[in-house]
Amino acid sequence: MTALTLAAYVVLAVLALVSAVVVVWHRNPVVAALALAFNLVSIAGFYLVMDAQFLALLQVIVYAGAIMVLILFVIMLLNLRQELRGRDSGLLQRVLGPLLALTLGLLFVRVLWRSVTSGFAPPTPEFGTVASVGRELFGTFFYPFEAISLLLVAAMVGAVLLAKRRL
Repeated sequence: MTALTLAAYVVLAVLALVSAVVVVWHRNPVVAALALAFNLVSIAGFYLVMDAQFLALLQVIVYAGAIMVLILFVIMLLNLRQELRGRDSGLLQRVLGPLLALTLGLLFVRVLWRSVTSGFAPPTPEFGTVASVGRELFGTFFYPFEAISLLLVAAMVGAVLLAKRRL
């Protein structure tokens, strides 16, 4: 791994982490959705650094494009202005939130430490090709892929029903 590749990974990791924090903590749903789009594009940057241009293109088209359009459509459909005020967190959220954040942080440090000490494994030559993505998507992960698509359809139907009830 060259110094330029390592620098690209570090910059993309910082961008992805900062945008993910904005997604979780920002009260305005439109700003959070835009930060999510930025996060998805930075993940596409990881694929570009790994020479998986097809996966980067899929990431931008499918997630940063189509899924973000759906999310923004649902946000506009629900008209979430009254949600901006927020509510006080309950006791369970105040206790479990920091505990889960600490656990996730320790897990992240452990994975990063193992990656640095054992060295980064380069991807295989067929990583990110059309054939390998198709084999994994329609072979190994066929049922989870279909379950996610059904979940997205159910979420859209639920958003429409919630919006219709308010009219």
